[in-house]
Amino acid sequence: MKDSKKGGAASAAEKRGGTEPSRASEKETPESAAPKREGKKGKYRKEKPWDTDDIDHWKIEEFKPEHNPGGMLEESSFACLFPQYREKYLKEVWPEVKRALGQHFIKAELDLVEGSMTVRTTKRTYDPYIIIKARDMIKLLARSVPIAQARKILDDGMFCDIIKIGGIVRNKEKFVKRRQRLVGPNGSTLKAIELLTKCYVLVQGQTVSVMGSPKGIKVCQRLVEDCMKNIHPVYHIKELMIKRELEKDPALATENWERFLPQFKKRNVQRKAKKAAIKKKSKSLFPPEQTPRKEDLLMESGEYFVTEEQKQMKKAKETLEKREVRAAERKRERQKAFEPTEENSIKVRHTKCSGGLCSYFLSRRPLARGSTELRLHRT
Repeated sequence: MKDSKKGGAASAAEKRGGTEPSRASEKETPESAAPKREGKKGKYRKEKPWDTDDIDHWKIEEFKPEHNPGGMLEESSFACLFPQYREKYLKEVWPEVKRALGQHFIKAELDLVEGSMTVRTTKRTYDPYIIIKARDMIKLLARSVPIAQARKILDDGMFCDIIKIGGIVRNKEKFVKRRQRLVGPNGSTLKAIELLTKCYVLVQGQTVSVMGSPKGIKVCQRLVEDCMKNIHPVYHIKELMIKRELEKDPALATENWERFLPQFKKRNVQRKAKKAAIKKKSKSLFPPEQTPRKEDLLMESGEYFVTEEQKQMKKAKETLEKREVRAAERKRERQKAFEPTEENSIKVRHTKCSGGLCSYFLSRRPLARGSTELRLHRT
């Protein structure tokens, strides 16, 4: 029986195409074995000959309609509010926004009453991620990004981020100064950041809108936050320029670049505050005199020996005198109403009436009946 089993195994090996190699032969040929890797999980890792360095693992493959022929099962929608000063611009460019989103079968709505923009999927929408891209587009439009730039977010390789800088600095003057530092004179700092990071950067109000690759957005985010924390952007710009030159050298691709990068130390020079000049007090050899008590002061004035009745009589006398003074003042004020004022005095009235009919009545000389003066006055 044992011989028959051995014969069957040999025939099976012959059918496969030859004799089976012995274990000894396997040990003799170590070149055929996979190279061992260091580490705990090295024995489970295998070589991947198809995975070469020229393959871009970050590349996003195009999503085509045949990848999702059934479309979406449910409708998805996003809404975004916009400030009032953007209403006029959005009203003008909204047909272009609808045209750009319509190419991806996304419906866009503009509500001027509520001040909001809404995007929603349709039955013909096939790309599941395009609604997120449309949401980012209306967010960028709300943050003053022009339509020519905002529509680029619908491309596969483009990403965006809206960095909020309003809550980093409390003082308004410091906030405005640091935000202007980010822009630079005539926008030179912002232009340098865009060239080095290959991103589009727009500073508007209390936000900074960034569009570009994920790597560039991350660099811009760190740069903007450090600028609002009082670290000048020129330090980051110098570092980025050195990194760009180091990237050109393939020999330094696997090395650490820390030794090439500048190490800036934050110097907080604390200026000594001027001390106020302290006036030296004149010190006497003798101790200060004892302050008098309340009883001592009353004894000096003589009130200490006055009885309670005398105090009440004195108080009543003082109130009576005050009452008389107030009554005299009121009487004087009432008499003023009967006294003639400067405008209403006799001399002023006499000067006003001189030369007119009043002068005739005020004169003491009587006129005769047939006199010419009387005739003149009557006429």
